[in-house]
Formats: sequence, structure tokens, C-alpha cells
Amino acid sequence: MRLDRAIAMKWNPDRALCAARGYREASVLAAAADLELFDAFAGGVLTAAQAARRVRSNPRAVVVLLDALAALELLGKAGRRYFVPRGVASALTRGGSHSVLAMCQHHANCMRRWAQLARVVRTGRPAARVPSVRGERRDYAAFIGGMHDLNSRLSRVIVGDLQPLRFRHLLDVGGASGTWTIALLERNPRATATLFDLPRVIPIARRRLAGTRWAARVSLVPGDFYRDELPKGADLAWVSAIVHQNSRAQNRGLFRKVRRALGPGGRIAVRDVVMGESRTRPVSGALFAVNMLVSTPGGGTFTYREIAQDLRAAGFAGVRLARRGEGNESVVVARRRR
Repeated sequence: MRLDRAIAMKWNPDRALCAARGYREASVLAAAADLELFDAFAGGVLTAAQAARRVRSNPRAVVVLLDALAALELLGKAGRRYFVPRGVASALTRGGSHSVLAMCQHHANCMRRWAQLARVVRTGRPAARVPSVRGERRDYAAFIGGMHDLNSRLSRVIVGDLQPLRFRHLLDVGGASGTWTIALLERNPRATATLFDLPRVIPIARRRLAGTRWAARVSLVPGDFYRDELPKGADLAWVSAIVHQNSRAQNRGLFRKVRRALGPGGRIAVRDVVMGESRTRPVSGALFAVNMLVSTPGGGTFTYREIAQDLRAAGFAGVRLARRGEGNESVVVARRRR
């Protein structure tokens, strides 16, 4: 009863309705991100008609969207002309100094799946994927770019917290555009790395690494870890934000592939959400499980006990929780059994 009273004090009809209306601001921002509307201003001042032509959209609808954005202070409005404030341009244009545009586009894709949550719960099947106005190819590029936006700073913090984490050769499983590969190599200046990801991702990684001091130290290998064996020869495998998209059986299969790829005494580091035993904390993890429910056939978020069981079943020992954090910020490490 004490818990019931505590919950009742937090929730009332007004707060429930406020939560129910939360989609409105998110939808306005999502539409602007999908249309890449802030880039259309290119530092200038536009009328609604000019903005509509630049984003190839319906003039009446653009007026409504621009006014909503101005009401939310994501645009400025003077008379009938609109402009992008400097801070907004920094965050929500492709070339912005602190751009999170790709991540906002990714969240727009997530929102289209979350809108189908009741049907997913009833049927047990993932939501139908509805591409944005930019199309599936650019949606996937936004996902990869969004992961870089999210992790470019976080990667250095987490890798710093894990020190000393020494290795000679790193295998970055599903390494995307190389954000974590770079952060790990920065701490191991004599080490090399293999970045393994899908064939459509490798060109994105190649572009990001081109001309950097990391390019000569990183081998890019295309493949699918659900189907292919992993490249051999590493003494550290980094499995980053992957296990949540899998069932436990899939994770055991992936961990076995990692074990086969590692040399004797090699280690694995798994970065992901680690839930408490109640599965209600961290709150971000419980909500992330919903994202996996609508997005994958068997994914979810797992407790440390479950991850440790799956690592041991795959041939690892010395399992420990090396870092605990909110969201995808926990790290579990283990060593390959001989």
C-alpha cells in the first residue's frame, strides 16, 4: 500500500494527459528533421513560400509547421519571415558544430514504430517499418550517423573509465563508422584494429576514417555476424550495443563466434544496457526494451546475471561488470576459456 500511495502522489489526471500529449512536440521536431528543414535556411531568412520550395513541400502545410516550430522557439519569426537561431543551427543542421540531426532522424523512425505499440503487444510481432520521406537508404545512414552523434563524446568517457584496457589487436564487432574503434585506439597507440560490419556500412566507415591518423591502423572487413564467422587474430573483441537487438539464444551464438575469433587468453567487452533484477531500473533501460519490442523479433534488455550466464555458456570465464551506467553505458568483460 505504501508503494501504491507513492505512485498515486506522482500520477494524476493532469500528468497523465500531459504524458499523452507528449507526441506533439516530438512529431513537429521529427517532421522538421526528416525534411532537413533547418538546412534549407542555410543561415538566411525565408518566407514560408520560399521554405516550401526548398523542401519541396505543400505551401499551406509548411506554414503550419513553421509556425509550430516558431512557437517552440526552434525557429525565430519576424513578420512573415523565419530564421534559424544560431544554437538551433548548431544542433539541427548537417554541418552544425554540435549536430544531432541524424539522431533526431533516427528517433523519428523509432517514433513511427512506437506508434504501433498496442498492435505489437497484441500480436507479439515487430512493428511494420515505415520509411521516412527521405527513403530507406538515407534512414539507415541516419541511424549510423546518429550512433556517431550519440557516442562521439561518450566513447571517450567510457573507454577512459575502463582503463587499463590494453590490447594488441582489436576486433570491433558491428563497429559502424568507427567511433569506438578510434576511442579504443587512442588509448592504445601501438595497437591495430579490425572493424567488422555489414557491406553497406563499410563505405561509411571508410569515409569517416579517410585521411585520419587512424586509417592505416584499421582494417575494414565486410560481413554479417549472424551468418559469417568473425575475423580471427584479435586479443580484445568489442561488442557494442548489439546484444539488445538479439534474443538470448542469438547472443550465445554471437559470443561463441567471438570466442572462436579470439586467441588464447583473449577478452570480450560487451557494452550495452544492464538491467537490475526487477527490470524496472534503470528507467531508460525499461523504455529501451520497448524500443526493441517494436523493432526486433526477439531483442530486449538483459540483467547482468543473464549476460554473464550467456557468456559462460559460450566459453568465457572471469565475467565481471566493469562499468555500470544508464542506457547503453554499462560494460561487462570476460576472458576466453582455453
